[in-house]
Amino acid sequence: MAMNKKSLDIAIGSLHFNPVSAFSGANWNGTDDTFTQQFYEQNLSQFWRPEDVSLQSDLLVWKVLPDTVKHAYALNLLILTFLDTYQGDIGMPVVSRSIADEFHQRKAVINWMAAMENAVHAKSYSNIFMTFLSTQEIDELFAWGKQNRNLQNIMTLIVGQYEKLDQMNYMKKYNPSQVDFSDEQFKETQWKAMVASVFLETWLFYSGFYYPLYFYGQGKMMQAGEIINLILRDEAIHGLYVGKLAIEIYQSFSKEKQEVLNDWMMDFMKKLYKEQEELAETVYDPVDLTHDVKVFVRYNCNKALMNLGFDPVYEHEEVNPVVLNGLNTETKTMDYFSMKGNGYQKMKSVALDDDDFVFNKPKINQ
Repeated sequence: MAMNKKSLDIAIGSLHFNPVSAFSGANWNGTDDTFTQQFYEQNLSQFWRPEDVSLQSDLLVWKVLPDTVKHAYALNLLILTFLDTYQGDIGMPVVSRSIADEFHQRKAVINWMAAMENAVHAKSYSNIFMTFLSTQEIDELFAWGKQNRNLQNIMTLIVGQYEKLDQMNYMKKYNPSQVDFSDEQFKETQWKAMVASVFLETWLFYSGFYYPLYFYGQGKMMQAGEIINLILRDEAIHGLYVGKLAIEIYQSFSKEKQEVLNDWMMDFMKKLYKEQEELAETVYDPVDLTHDVKVFVRYNCNKALMNLGFDPVYEHEEVNPVVLNGLNTETKTMDYFSMKGNGYQKMKSVALDDDDFVFNKPKINQ
């Protein structure tokens, strides 16, 4: 039932802003910890825009690909689009809001990463779609995403953890008198949301990069692959940073509580893995790559667990060397029309001082 103006005014009036302490400013002259400012610098040095990479040269390759390959490639990027959208819309923002008010630098780094997820990464996939597909094909692609059971289940599992933390953030800040959870319960929910974030960044994203990397490692679809490479650099530090924050929280719990949380994480991981397995079969069975993709999924799950401070759970398997070649984020040699490759670094300037104007006097021949 729609809320009338009177009841809305009452609801708003019942909210109480409850700052923990006096407002403070972000003082970058000091540090929140020993690592946040390094992540800040790295994030800024890697900044790029979707329009910085031209996709026109990939059209020649795209036109000769079989329809089954085109469809799998498009579905792959569509899955990544859904993940990036919600990581930018709610994932990173809700984690940022859960950070204590005095950690302004941590919030700034997470907010920067949130903006990159939707405004840069998801937009990059749209740029690829708009280059390769018609408007009707793009609309059908997004409709498929809304209807696919496995993708929707993955989103529900991940976003569900974000929404639980979002509710607690809201209650803690605006309805403290009605809060029915302890500080430890809040930290537990915060940690679970961070686990979901790291799983998304280091596991689901990386696994979803398989097909673009498969082409990129063969020297095909290089411009789209270059976009994936740029995104890879971002996701690597996103997962690592949130993982460090999660480890910090996890270590504050008792051994008994850690065991309970570890059991929860393993169950959460198994649910995500089941959905990814079935999704991989849907996307990759038509191109006979499902087995390879599942190996890559397990490989990236181990990486995510390591980012969270845990040992790998899956035995070592040989990942397709072509994909590993595409996964290499070292600087690539770009052609003129690419505009910007993954070797791009933001220029750093250093102020001149008097010593810069002291030159050796030339020797005079006697």
